[in-house]
Amino acid sequence: MSDPIPFSAALRDRSSRAHSSSETAGFMADLMQGEGTREDYVALVVQHWFIYEALERTANQMRNDPVASVFLSDKLTRLPALEADLEFLVGPDWRETITPLPTTQRYVDRVNEVGATWAGGFVAHHYTRYLGDLSGGQFIGRLMARRFGFDTNGIGFYLFEDIADPKAFKDVYREQLDAAPWDAAEQERVIDEVLLAYRFNTDLFDDLAHAKASQVA
Repeated sequence: MSDPIPFSAALRDRSSRAHSSSETAGFMADLMQGEGTREDYVALVVQHWFIYEALERTANQMRNDPVASVFLSDKLTRLPALEADLEFLVGPDWRETITPLPTTQRYVDRVNEVGATWAGGFVAHHYTRYLGDLSGGQFIGRLMARRFGFDTNGIGFYLFEDIADPKAFKDVYREQLDAAPWDAAEQERVIDEVLLAYRFNTDLFDDLAHAKASQVA
């Protein structure tokens, strides 16, 4: 009898198609392939701020939760870097000039909901964002730096200076997923929430593309 598949492996396998669909969404594909503009990149950073403000605010609420707290690390915190990026990219009045797109607002509302009521749901969003940042996000940061002539200003979001070995960090995170006290039904709920997070991400790229098209029209 074969050993059961670890939850982290099942999660990665079940979400791989959604992950790929998100990465190849038109807006992001254009940005990665050199067809997007600096303004496109700034628009993405703006929406990231709303998402990570919700994630990191709810993370503070989850610090006493016996399940969710295991996954929290100050080394992952992105909000100060995002705010520094926005000050560089937009200017000191950036808070007065930015607004969430419709999908971003739905995303934020969902993070707020699970952050207040469901540890597994919070972990699903935490996993989707931060492990993605530690994987493809590193490549995106280097690409944007070359594309738009940034040094570290403007791409601080992608720089995890306190994590010397991202692979080792991700391996530990997956071990924590495997050790989480979730039965099969709860694991399915968490996987479904990860898929929802990827859907939000893909829909956000669609929103960004539509917003750009409306500005050109």
